[in-house]
Amino acid sequence: MDVELLEVRNFISQYPPFDQLPEEAIIEVAKSVEISYYRAGNMIIEFGDNIHDLFMIRSGVVEIYRRTGELYNRLDQGGVFGQMGLLTNNKVRFPAKAIKDTLLYCIPENIFEEFCERYDVFADFVEVEGTIRLQQAVEDNSDDANSLTTSKVKTILSSEPVMLASTTSIQDVAKMMSEENVSAALINDPNLSDEGGESFVGIITQRDLCAKVIAQGLDVETQVVEVMSTELISLDHNAYIFEAMLLMLRYNVHHLPILKNKQPIGLIEVSDIIRYESQNSLLIVSSIFQQNSIDDLVLLSHQLKDCFVRMINEDANSHMVGRAMSEIGRSFKQRLLELAEEKLGPPPVPYCFLALGSMARDEQLIVTDQDNAIILDNQYVEVEHGKYFEELARYVCDGLAACGYTYCSGDIMATNPEYRKTQSQWEECFADWIDNPNPQALLNCSIFFDLNGVYGRPKWAEQLNAFILRKAKKNNRFLACLARNALNRTPPLGFFKDFVMEKDGRHKNSINLKRRGTAPLADLIRVHGLAIGSQSQNSFDRLEDIIEAGILPPSKGKDLQHAMEFISLVRIRHQALDIEANQEPDNNIEPENMSDFERRNLKDAFLVLSSAQNFLKFRYTANSMQNS
Repeated sequence: MDVELLEVRNFISQYPPFDQLPEEAIIEVAKSVEISYYRAGNMIIEFGDNIHDLFMIRSGVVEIYRRTGELYNRLDQGGVFGQMGLLTNNKVRFPAKAIKDTLLYCIPENIFEEFCERYDVFADFVEVEGTIRLQQAVEDNSDDANSLTTSKVKTILSSEPVMLASTTSIQDVAKMMSEENVSAALINDPNLSDEGGESFVGIITQRDLCAKVIAQGLDVETQVVEVMSTELISLDHNAYIFEAMLLMLRYNVHHLPILKNKQPIGLIEVSDIIRYESQNSLLIVSSIFQQNSIDDLVLLSHQLKDCFVRMINEDANSHMVGRAMSEIGRSFKQRLLELAEEKLGPPPVPYCFLALGSMARDEQLIVTDQDNAIILDNQYVEVEHGKYFEELARYVCDGLAACGYTYCSGDIMATNPEYRKTQSQWEECFADWIDNPNPQALLNCSIFFDLNGVYGRPKWAEQLNAFILRKAKKNNRFLACLARNALNRTPPLGFFKDFVMEKDGRHKNSINLKRRGTAPLADLIRVHGLAIGSQSQNSFDRLEDIIEAGILPPSKGKDLQHAMEFISLVRIRHQALDIEANQEPDNNIEPENMSDFERRNLKDAFLVLSSAQNFLKFRYTANSMQNS
């Protein structure tokens, strides 16, 4: 083999799809290629041109466009293009332009067609769009995940729950439970008409019958409403088994009602999930509530990094990791609030402590700061009650910082008096942000529109969320402004040899996968979610609502799900690798630490994000103009 042929062979064998072909096929390609050169700025192929070659970039940079002139992709060394034209009547579908001086290997059409017939791996690569490759990459990962993190609670429901009226006697309840061979029953109040809310008002268990009836010598003709438990902890049927375990550990309950459309469809017990429970990191939740001081919690928090790494090594997907880390974070907050009340005494007025941002969305990872706030009862009076809540906020925020949840650099914490407001003050604040969407208001919305009640009166958080949805959904001007604000963070589409890098600071020459990927995805999903009135907080759950609402072009919702999952997975895995290498984890990834698989699929994911941002701009700009 002469030197020039050897050089061509060595080059093409490094890149997909040729890197998976046998040696004789690579030599066949090398013998057939012709070389073309294009100066920077020149078109290589135009829309509608005849095309009879597959192009592979030997050196340089090529931009691929849609017929509208919109950027579709940017390729560098080893990239291939032209396959869609060869597959569709030899007409160029995606024009291509040399951005730098570019050298191309031109592979003849007959070789292309022969390889499509002969090699499935080649055909699979050239025949699928980037979004399909991305879907396959995500699904391949989920195939390896363990059952704890991928099985939903609805899969372990064996029967409908036993439902009884609150007027039923204790004796009849016990008879029914015995006949149905169950250890708990759900209680309805027949006098209530639930308008979209939970249809049940309590739960009665065998333990309740022992402790509250037999031990107390209570008359068995007493109505069950007198002894049932009314502090109801429940879970949606689409939640995962590991979430059920987290809740049961956090609240120390042995029975968990499972809801669909806020109506009970089943009841699971601890025994139902024992078979899923292995030696996994989620048991840290139960340990949090056994700690009796900040020092104890700090010692326990040292396990968080190992907990995070174990989840990754067990092949948990990003959705599961985010939910688990968020639940752990909420548990730290809850325990700190309990300890604060032990120290300071009971609160002078009721309150709700809020988690904001990624923790509220169940998307928190190991690299995080704290965003929180407090809703105060409308009877709150600053001069009488202010000192208590100032001290409570300081105790919790200092405790979180000691446990590794760093202080918010923007001071969005309950220690800031700006973020301790009464219910009515918060409503006035959100109404003003929505009615007057100036830059600061929009910045606040990107943080405060994801809120979750952690402790105290969590119903207040639900009510505030409902208020936000009512106000935002019907305000087209606000949605248009929020959509424009969501376009401020763009994906790194300028893929040169090693991607476009951050240009400043400690992480120069790396890609920030949060700033460039997951954050802009969460931003645009939030806009769509507000527009349809989605009550979900998690980005994946919001996407399900958005897909169901039908406001996205066909298949684009699933593309967004796959893009969110893949970018998150790369971010999570590299944080885990940093921890295992005894380095401080961050959101940045250096090109030299990326595999070809990650590089290729990240490009597809970023293109999905870019396309979704373009649609967002079109939809809400047009929407606001039509309704102004």
